[in-house]
Amino acid sequence: MHKITRRQFLVTAAAGTASLSLFGIAPAWATTDTLPLVQHAIPRTGEKLPVIGLGTAGNLDGIRDPATKKRLIVVLQAFFDHGGRLIDSSPMYGDAESAIGELLNDVKNKDSLFAATKVWTYGREAGIKQMYQSFKRMGVEKMDLMQIHNLRDWQTHIATLREWKEQGKIGFLGITTSHGRDHAELERIMEAEELDFVQFSYSMGERAAEQRLLPLAAEKGIATLINRPFQRGELFMNVKGQPLPKWATEFDCHSWGQFFLKFVVSHPAVTCVIPRTSKLEHMVDNMEAGRGRLPDEATRVKMLSLLNSI
Repeated sequence: MHKITRRQFLVTAAAGTASLSLFGIAPAWATTDTLPLVQHAIPRTGEKLPVIGLGTAGNLDGIRDPATKKRLIVVLQAFFDHGGRLIDSSPMYGDAESAIGELLNDVKNKDSLFAATKVWTYGREAGIKQMYQSFKRMGVEKMDLMQIHNLRDWQTHIATLREWKEQGKIGFLGITTSHGRDHAELERIMEAEELDFVQFSYSMGERAAEQRLLPLAAEKGIATLINRPFQRGELFMNVKGQPLPKWATEFDCHSWGQFFLKFVVSHPAVTCVIPRTSKLEHMVDNMEAGRGRLPDEATRVKMLSLLNSI
C-alpha cells in the first residue's frame, strides 16, 4: 500500500478545500490541522492578525491565461481557507494589484481580507492618483494599510496618508524598505513619526533588524511586516539535502519552510510575515507555520546554532 506523505496530504487537502469553496460548499474543516491559529495584535488598536500573510512581488504579477488564473484561484483560496488575512502588494509589482482584484472575484470566504499596498511615486498629486488606482485594481473601497514604498518621497506622502486615515479611506499607515542600506533612515523616521506599521527584511540569514528596528518597533508600539523571510531562497539552498531535526516537532514544525517562518514570527516584535508563493504546496506549508507552538528564546538559539553548523 502506498504511504502518503504529510506534504502530499497537505496539498491534496488544500486542493479539496479550495475546490469545495469555489463551488460555494463550506468544508467542515478549514485547515489541515486542529492546531490553534497564531495571531499577533496590532499595537495601535489591539486588532489581531494571523502571523502568516502573503506577499505578491513576482508571484502574482499577472494572469496570463485561463489555466494560470484557475491555478492561482485555488492557491489564493487555500490562503483564506487556512486562516490567512493580510495580502501585501504594490504598484511596483507589475500587475499584482490587478491580479489580486481579479482573483478575489472568484474566491470564497474572503471577508476577512486585510488589504495592504503601497504608494511608489514622487509628488502629492501623483501619489493620490496612484493610490486611487490601487483601490480600483484591488477592488476595495477602503485600504486596510497603505504604506510608503522604499521610503520614496516619504515626507510628501506621509501627510496625505495622515489625511486619508482621518477621513477613513485607509485604516493604518506605514513605511517600508527591503534594503539594509536604508535601515538607518528608517530608524530615524520611526523615532520622529507616528507610524502604525513598518515593513523590512528579516530572516535567519539576515538578522540586522534585531539590533535596532525590531526593538524600536516594540518600544514605539509599531506593528511590523516582515519581507524576504527565506532570504530570497538562499536559506533553502543552505539546508538542501539536510534532514529537518526531530526536535522541530516540539514546536509543531514539519518542514524547513516552517522552520524558517516560525523563527521569524516567534520574535516578540514581529506582527506578521509575508512570504510570497504562487504554488499550492508551498502556500499550504507556509500557512501551517502559523499554527501551533512557536519556539521560545532558548529554542531560537538552538535553531540558529543548527543552521550555522550546516
